[in-house]
Amino acid sequence: MGFLKGRVQFNRNEFSGAFGDIGTDLPLIVGMLLATNLEISNVLIVFGVLQMLTAFSYGIPMPVQPLKAVALIVITQKISSDIIFGGGLAIGIIMLTLTVTGLLTWLNKVIPKTVIRGIQLGLGLQLCLLAVKDYIPSDANVGYIFAAIGFVIGIVLIGNRKYPPAIFILLLGVVYIILFKLDIVSQISPSLPHFTLPSLSFSNVLTGLVILALPQIPLSLGNSVFATNQLVKDFFPEKKVTVTKIGFTYSAMNIVSAFLGGIPVCHGSGGIAGHYTFGGRTGGSTFIYGLFFIALGFTFSGDFASALLVFPKPILGVILIFEGIALVILVKDIITDKKMFFIAIVVAICANGLPNGYLIGMVLGTALYYLSDKAILKHYGKH
Repeated sequence: MGFLKGRVQFNRNEFSGAFGDIGTDLPLIVGMLLATNLEISNVLIVFGVLQMLTAFSYGIPMPVQPLKAVALIVITQKISSDIIFGGGLAIGIIMLTLTVTGLLTWLNKVIPKTVIRGIQLGLGLQLCLLAVKDYIPSDANVGYIFAAIGFVIGIVLIGNRKYPPAIFILLLGVVYIILFKLDIVSQISPSLPHFTLPSLSFSNVLTGLVILALPQIPLSLGNSVFATNQLVKDFFPEKKVTVTKIGFTYSAMNIVSAFLGGIPVCHGSGGIAGHYTFGGRTGGSTFIYGLFFIALGFTFSGDFASALLVFPKPILGVILIFEGIALVILVKDIITDKKMFFIAIVVAICANGLPNGYLIGMVLGTALYYLSDKAILKHYGKH
C-alpha cells in the first residue's frame, strides 16, 4: 500500500490535473468515432483502462493519448476499423522492434536536446494555434467571453496547490452548459455498453502499416518517446524513466488495444505538460482521467455524439492553450545560446509548416547540431 500511495494519490490537485489533456484527446476521439464504424464502448473503455494501468506503471502523470497522425488520417479519409486495428498492431510491433534492438536508445543518444526542445516548441505552438483558430471562436462572442474568463482564472491560479485552476475552469464549463446546452443534455439517454472484438488479418495489418504506421512513427519517436522522456527529466528528475520503458509501454498499449477494439495510442509530452500544469504530480491524475472515459463508455455508448456536443469547445480551448504554453516555455533553458535556439526554431518551423514536419525537423535539426563546431567540441569533450 505504501508503494501505491507514493505513486497514485487522490486529492484536489490530482483531480485538477486529470483534465489537463482533455482538450487534445476528446476532439480526436470524437472525430474518429464519428468518421468510422469503431465500437464506442471498446474505444472509450480500453482508452480509460490504459490510462489507469499507466498510472500504476509510472507513478507520475504519464497519460495515454490518441495517435495524432493516425487520428487525422482516419478522420479525413474515413479508414475502416479493421485497418485501424491492423495499423495499431503494426505500430506496436515496430516500436517493440526498435526498443528490443536498442535502436530507440541509440537514437535518443544521437538526437540532441535542442532538437527535442524544438519539437516541444513546435507542438506547443500547434496546440495554441488550434485553440485560437478553432476551439475558442466556435461559439462566437459567447465563446470568446467564457474563454477570456477561463484564461484569467488560469493565469491567476496557475501553480496554486490549494486552489488548482482546472477545477474552476471546469466549473465555468458547467455554468456554460447550464446556460446554453441544457436542450442537448435533455436529449441524452444513458445506455449499456456493447463490446465487439476485432478479427485481425495479415492484409489489414499490411494496409495499416502503409496507410497509418509509416506516417505516424516519426512523430511518435520525436514527441511520444524522446520529448516525453526529456519532459519527465524536466518535471520529475528523481524518476529514472528511460526511453526503453516508454518504448515498451507504447508498444504494449498498441498491441493490446488492437486486439480489444481500441484506437492506436501513445504517450506524449503535451499530455504530461497539461496534467502537470494543472496540478497533477502522481499517477492519480491519469487514474482519475481513465475513470472518466470508462464512465463515458459505460453510460453514453449509444448516444455518444450527442453527449459530446455538451462539452463547450471554448473551455477546452483554454485548457489547450495552457498545455501549449507549458511546452513552449521549456525552450527557456537554451534561449541564451544563439546557435541552439536557432536550431530549435528551425525544428519548430518544420514541425508546423511541412508535411512529415516532425521527421524533417528532427533530421535537419540533428544535422545542424553536429555541423556546429561548438556543438562538436562540446559533444566529444564529454566522451
